[in-house]
Amino acid sequence: MAKKRPQSKAGKPQLKDGEIPVVGAREPCPCGSGRRYKACHGRAAAHAVTELVQRPFEGISGECDWIALRELVPAATVELTLKDGLPEGVPSVSLATVLPMAWPALRRDDGSVLLALQNDTSSGDLSRDLADTLQRALEAAPGSPVTARRVPADGPRLQDVLDPAAVFEPVVHSGFEFWVPDASSATAEVSASLERANAAAIPTTRLSGVDAAYWCETPEKNHLRWVMPHAEEQLLDALARLHAAGASSLGEGTRLVGSFRAHGLMVPVWDLPSAMGAEECEKPAAQFAERLAEALASDAPLTAEERRARGGLTNRQVTLS
Repeated sequence: MAKKRPQSKAGKPQLKDGEIPVVGAREPCPCGSGRRYKACHGRAAAHAVTELVQRPFEGISGECDWIALRELVPAATVELTLKDGLPEGVPSVSLATVLPMAWPALRRDDGSVLLALQNDTSSGDLSRDLADTLQRALEAAPGSPVTARRVPADGPRLQDVLDPAAVFEPVVHSGFEFWVPDASSATAEVSASLERANAAAIPTTRLSGVDAAYWCETPEKNHLRWVMPHAEEQLLDALARLHAAGASSLGEGTRLVGSFRAHGLMVPVWDLPSAMGAEECEKPAAQFAERLAEALASDAPLTAEERRARGGLTNRQVTLS
C-alpha cells in the first residue's frame, strides 16, 4: 500500500513560495507540508544554486574582458563602480585576478575592497557567487580577508550590484605587487605567496586598438588570445570564410590555431613569432577586425572549402568553462 503523504498541522498557515525561508536540510519545511526541507522547497533552492549559468557576465559592461581576466590574464585589476555608490568607509572597490592565499576578497586596512575573480566558486552561477563575496567584503572589518561560502539561491548577482553604464578598464600588471601597497608591512605568508605568484606569471599585455585581445609571451612562441562577443555559430562561419580565403592570420609567421570556449563566448587564439611583441600586434589586429566585420555581415552559404575550414576550427576548440 502506498504511504500516505504527511499532512500539515491543523491550523498552520501555508506560506507562499516567495515567503519560505532557508532552513537546515533535515528540518521541517517552513511551508507547512510536513516534509523535510531538502525533500520539499529545499530541492528547488539547491537546484537554483547549482544550475550552470552559461554566460555569467552577460549584461555587464566589459563582458569579454571579464572572461579574459577570469581565464587568461595572470595579474590585472579593474576599478568597479557600484550601482548604489560606495558605502561609508569604503574608498574604492577593485576587481583583481587573484589574491594571496586564494582569498575570495580582501578588505584592506584603509577600508578599500579587492574582489578576486579566479577563485573556485560554490555554485554554477559565478555572477551570484562574486556578488555575494563582494557584499560580505563591503561589510567586513578593515584588514580582514573574506572566506568562501555557499551562496543563497536568491542572492543578488553582479548585474544587480554593478553600475551597468560604468566603463570597464582593466589594468594589466607585470606582477602582483598590487596586493601589498607597502611591501614592508606584508606578513611572511603573504610575501611567500607573492613570490610564488610572480614566478608563475606569464608576461601579458592588453591591446589598445581592439577590445579584449591579450598578447602573451611564452618560452617557445608568443600568442594572441582574443575574447569575442559574437554568437559562436556566426563567429565560426566568419572565421571559416577568412581561413579559406587565406585571410585569418595576423601577418607573416602567424597562424590562427584554434579557440577556447569560455563562459558562453569564443576566444580565438593565434600563434605568433617570438619576435612579435604586443605593439607589433596592434595594426594587424585592427586590420583583422575589419576583415572579420565583413565576414560576419555575409549571409551567403559556406562553400565546400569554407565548410572544411569550419570543421577544422571546430575540432580545435577547447572548452575552459
